[in-house]
Amino acid sequence: TKNPQYVKTQLQLDEKANPPRYKGIVDCVKQTVRDHGVKGLYRGLSSLVYGSIPKAAVRFGMFEFLSNKMRDESGKLDSTQGLICGLGAGVAEAIVVVCPMETVKVKFIHDQTSANPKYRGFFHGVREIVRTQGLKGTYQGLTATVLKQGSNQAIRFYVMTALRNWYKGDNPQKTINPLVTGVFGAVAGAASVFGNTPLDVIKTRMQGLEAHKYKSTVDCAIKIMKHEGPAAFYKGTVPRLGRVCMDVAIVFIIYEEVVKVLNKVWKTD
Repeated sequence: TKNPQYVKTQLQLDEKANPPRYKGIVDCVKQTVRDHGVKGLYRGLSSLVYGSIPKAAVRFGMFEFLSNKMRDESGKLDSTQGLICGLGAGVAEAIVVVCPMETVKVKFIHDQTSANPKYRGFFHGVREIVRTQGLKGTYQGLTATVLKQGSNQAIRFYVMTALRNWYKGDNPQKTINPLVTGVFGAVAGAASVFGNTPLDVIKTRMQGLEAHKYKSTVDCAIKIMKHEGPAAFYKGTVPRLGRVCMDVAIVFIIYEEVVKVLNKVWKTD
């Protein structure tokens, strides 16, 4: 599959002020392939892969830690508790993994599309950013990232917990088929996309090479609203929707299956 993450970031960095380079998703893909070949669509992918594994580890580790403290005697977690645990998980992954990884990814993609790219590869890019801007250079847009990840995981785990409880009914021991988990995951993913794409747009702008134009997260939101109108907050929704639904579905299936295996190997209750 193409890298929708790349397309989404490009569409969000493509501002109205300087006439937009892309007419939409298809045009963005076409121009990228024309200028950089198919390989161009996979730019920034290495950082996505390096980031996904630690991100999932922190997210689910934190969720398990918090949910184990909140479950009732029968091991049930209600949807509000799911929301709180999801919020905690999202904030943890934002601070530990997502903010530095995303800042590097956005700068890397932004750099690769400039006339003469400075970064030779992912690790060279990280070294250059740290060398020229210090560690602070990898922590841009932290507020926006914490808001985005926190709300993202809160929505996902809330929807997931609610659907899981509805499916299990009065029988907390009822096992859920991986396909059902996948469908629930996709629904949770879609809910989170519509719930927080505006924060994702703000975060992308705050982490791009043009970030100096904005004084703060709020200032960035006000400027986008003033200069580009409300529709700008939903830039990149379509590529994001497809990617997120698949992504969340797969991650939740893996998570559920791993938990089942671990519960068999040793009791975590």
